[in-house]
Amino acid sequence: MLTRISMTAALGLGLLCGLEFAAVADNPIVIAHRGASGYLPEHSLEAYKLGIEQGADFIEPDLVMTKDGVLVARHDIYLSTTTNVASRPEFADRKRTIGDHTDWFVMDFTLAELKTLRVRQAFGGRDKSFDDQLEIATLDEIIELVMAHKAKGRTVGLHIEMKRPALFKASLNAQLASLLAAKMTTLQQLEIPLYFQCFDGEFVREIAPLTEVPIVLLVGGKVNPQSQWVDLDVTLENYYATADGFGLNKALLFTSEMKPSGIVEKLHTAGKIVHVWTVRADALPKGFQTMEQELTLLLETGVDGFFTDFPGKGVAVRNQYAASQKD
Repeated sequence: MLTRISMTAALGLGLLCGLEFAAVADNPIVIAHRGASGYLPEHSLEAYKLGIEQGADFIEPDLVMTKDGVLVARHDIYLSTTTNVASRPEFADRKRTIGDHTDWFVMDFTLAELKTLRVRQAFGGRDKSFDDQLEIATLDEIIELVMAHKAKGRTVGLHIEMKRPALFKASLNAQLASLLAAKMTTLQQLEIPLYFQCFDGEFVREIAPLTEVPIVLLVGGKVNPQSQWVDLDVTLENYYATADGFGLNKALLFTSEMKPSGIVEKLHTAGKIVHVWTVRADALPKGFQTMEQELTLLLETGVDGFFTDFPGKGVAVRNQYAASQKD
């Protein structure tokens, strides 16, 4: 079995859980963010399928847990922005407040109840013609989709994120880390390429010893009121012994003057992979006219992968950039 240290070394050689990969520095991975969510309602099976068809190397299921302990794909623990739950009178009494947010929450519904809901496009300006038609997907259904494509010769990986693990541990399953680790062991046995990611540093530390899957700590940063730019809000070195890589807010790659911050080089020197989020063709940062412009700049920093709502466009730019480096 690989140790956490030896696995990090294996990643540097382009090997992952016994599966051969291209050197990530030369061919960064394209991760379909919530599936091809720029085109179809996020985290639906249809969005994942489209992401695979558009050439993504990985698809990204964000996981939450139902009242009866089933892992399903949702970006948020609340349901109103991405489903038709508000239009369902039989669920009106499920609305409640957690913290400062009043909504319908996934942990208050069984899987059978969630399956009666239909998903919606959450972003304004995107195609809503598929609203109220598609179901919430379970992790097992997503695995079946990936395996069906693998059987046809198209291997795509899973970049799994656990949302709000402390909440689900407290309310539903204290052994959540063990549950996820066991599930990922099964996926490794099926030879599905894998990453596990989470914003919760304590959960990352908990799950890392339980799995050989590469662990990615997600880092959002915080806005500096003086510079109005994003600064690191975590000491990365504190996680070097735990995380195989970091999933960074793309703003962290640059200074407020749009010069490289040096964070990618720093992490590569430490033997860590760097994945960045999120590239969107319909939500470009100030100063960019096209997704190609933004993504090319990100690729020039040497990132090992990127999340995008528009995986087909991402694959095209990645391939064009990779070809230009060989000329």
